Amino acid sequence: MKKTISSLAIAAAMTFGFVNLGSAQDTLSNVATDTVATEMVDSTTSIADQATEGASETAVVTEEVVELDFVQTLKQKYIEGDPFWMTPVLICLIIGLALSIERIVYLNLSTINTKKFLDEVETALKNYGVEAAKEICRNTRGPIASIFYQGLDRSEEGIEMVEKSVVAYGGVQMGLLEKGLSWLALFIALAPMLGFLGTVIGMIFAFDKIVSDGQVSPTTVAGGIKVSLLTTVFGLIAAIILQVFYNYIVSKVDGLVNEMEDSSISLVDMMLKHKIAKV
Repeated sequence: MKKTISSLAIAAAMTFGFVNLGSAQDTLSNVATDTVATEMVDSTTSIADQATEGASETAVVTEEVVELDFVQTLKQKYIEGDPFWMTPVLICLIIGLALSIERIVYLNLSTINTKKFLDEVETALKNYGVEAAKEICRNTRGPIASIFYQGLDRSEEGIEMVEKSVVAYGGVQMGLLEKGLSWLALFIALAPMLGFLGTVIGMIFAFDKIVSDGQVSPTTVAGGIKVSLLTTVFGLIAAIILQVFYNYIVSKVDGLVNEMEDSSISLVDMMLKHKIAKV
């Protein structure tokens, strides 16, 4: 009887232990599953973030490579066109741009509000006399003020002398406005001519190579023509850029000359009106 009770007790304990062990194993299994799932989600998120960062870095690097490729392409074309012939074209472009910028700055500084200036000079002549008008001309920049000063300075010699002085000094100011334009025109004509010269000499070298090889190779002919034409392309580009600046400068000079002529007529009229100069 005691053995039977003991056996039943041992069986019950073993059964309870197995149940607890199964529950513990299920709990551990669920925890492990949740942990693995969480780690998989975190790893997936990390991989996605890394992929996004990698894509951004790749885009930045790609842009940098494109920029470098453009610069390298210009250098490559410059070298392929033979630096001996490309350098003179580049010098023409640089000097022409320097002259253009200098002229543009000078002409913009020479431009004034002509109407306001005429009103100030007329007010000074009417109220304070010639010296006050000359002082305004000295304090104003530009060719118009210089012409007015020369005319007012000879007001005592008569209106004819004033007109002659204005015309003569107007020619001087026009020469100052057009200073350097002849050199700019020279570089506009010289750049494509140097390009054509490089092209002709490159073609001669290509034909010499054909003669030395004893056969007409498409690769040799095409390569030689490509290299020789690069000088013409660069020469034409330089001439086009300088021509745009030249036309702008010429139009600016023409506008200033017209203002000088109109202002000179207004000066003579003002001097006659206020009886500053004798007829």
